[in-house]
Amino acid sequence: MIFKELKFEGVFKVELEKIEDNRGFFSRSWDKKEFQENGLNSNLIQCNISFNKTKGTIRGLHFQKKPHEEAKYVRCTKGRVYEVFVDLRKNSKTFLKWGEIELDSEKLTCLYIPEGFALGFQTLEDDSELFYQMSQWYKPELSTGIVWNDKELGIQWPIKTSIISEKDLSLPNLDQALKELGN
Repeated sequence: MIFKELKFEGVFKVELEKIEDNRGFFSRSWDKKEFQENGLNSNLIQCNISFNKTKGTIRGLHFQKKPHEEAKYVRCTKGRVYEVFVDLRKNSKTFLKWGEIELDSEKLTCLYIPEGFALGFQTLEDDSELFYQMSQWYKPELSTGIVWNDKELGIQWPIKTSIISEKDLSLPNLDQALKELGN
């Protein structure tokens, strides 16, 4: 596993290394010790799968409030997605900035984001699937987010939007979300 910190402190692109032979390949996708050696939260206690039938689907931008903020480790297991993360850590140099990374099931690239970020994605292919590992249990009463098209954030989604859930359409704008967080 190769860990590369992105321009956001604590956010890592994780490249999985292949061991190939005539059968195909083997790759380790998770190693608690390597996460600890890189200073990352290795207490990932819940796994989730997100399957998306249609290209252009947007999910997010989601996060969980204190005291159950989540670190997330994400891998695209089928298709391709444009993953977006927003820094909500008040004392961070990148506070309220957003970043992106394309995750592709063929490239074996993962994304690690620490606590204090909102996360969302847009599918770039039909039948795209993500596998998430989370550092907290899901708490519906603390689950919230920021609407995908918040004008202040100005996220540039790469393709036309096809599907967004009613729940995600009703997420608060950035100002409202910050008030909920006490920022």
